[in-house]
Amino acid sequence: MTDPKNTSNRTNDSDQNIDFSMVLASTVHDMKNSLGMLLNSLDELRTEHGSTFDGSPRFNTLQYEAERMHNDLVQLLGIYRLGEKRLSAHIEEHYLPDFLNEHMARHAPLLQGLGIEALIEAGDITGFYDADLLTGVLNNTINNALRYSRSKIRLTAELRDGYLVLGVEDDGEGYPESMQHSGTLSFKSLDFNTGSTSLGLFFASSVAQLHREGERCGSIRLHNGGQLGGGVFEIWLP
Repeated sequence: MTDPKNTSNRTNDSDQNIDFSMVLASTVHDMKNSLGMLLNSLDELRTEHGSTFDGSPRFNTLQYEAERMHNDLVQLLGIYRLGEKRLSAHIEEHYLPDFLNEHMARHAPLLQGLGIEALIEAGDITGFYDADLLTGVLNNTINNALRYSRSKIRLTAELRDGYLVLGVEDDGEGYPESMQHSGTLSFKSLDFNTGSTSLGLFFASSVAQLHREGERCGSIRLHNGGQLGGGVFEIWLP
């Protein structure tokens, strides 16, 4: 004869079998949407009260940190989908000058507030890539460049050695030697015991690898120099 108490316990145990990773992903998604609304509100405030907020370091910091958190959440969702093998690239043709100008326009309010000049150099070229995935990569990279630049950042697009190369440069101190990198990053290379895990670089590298043509796949490169003399981030797409 079955013990009713044992049946009840088994039912309760089954009810508590929660997929915590799914709960976290759902929560991160909601947080990302809320931060997106906050960023829109900050842009509107700056537009309405530009003379007040453009020179405010606290307001600029608030907008920068909110953008950084939003980018982090986008990357976390992407990495979750990558781990679940549900992240893929939907390749379409895009006109590079328009694509880069749209991204710079998104950061225009903060650029104005920080007094940073934005340069865009892209030839009359098109490229084949997933615009949504590249948006996540560029937004994070541009935001990082804003943090370290002195007065200028530069976005570039060109065809080089059979690859489409998108670059983000700044006129800051450049990447430390330990961060300069060429190729792809693995998840095992991340160090969660330090203040900087390079999670954004892993996401960018993963996005690059999702872009393939035959035996060729994308990659990222970090080095110093460029026209502005600071850090240079490049994503190479076949």
